[in-house]
Amino acid sequence: MTGAILRGLSGRCPNCGKGSLFRAYLKPVEACAACGEPLGHIRADDGPAWLSILVIGHVLVPIAIGVEYVAVWPMWMPMVLWPLVGLVATLWFLPRAKGAFVAILWATGAPGSETDEAI
Repeated sequence: MTGAILRGLSGRCPNCGKGSLFRAYLKPVEACAACGEPLGHIRADDGPAWLSILVIGHVLVPIAIGVEYVAVWPMWMPMVLWPLVGLVATLWFLPRAKGAFVAILWATGAPGSETDEAI
């Protein structure tokens, strides 16, 4: 399972690690181009957004507080800097979080869809 999660974090197929997991920024492929594993039915829903907010918030806020404690900046600078850093960090982290969620759902055999097989 750890290997699948690491492959998902890197945006690769959780089964083979060769094919791409996404065809667009956050849109998963229907099936892996390398091994044919179906992946399009797996839905991560709000999990990646939740994880991104949790991780980026817990990393960025202590850094911002520490920098603000020693820095003497005009008021407009942190009001521009920290939201921009947060936005860039979140946009970088979000596909990795979605890849990890898709890989966990795939590795655990969870249906990951709204079909009747989950009932």
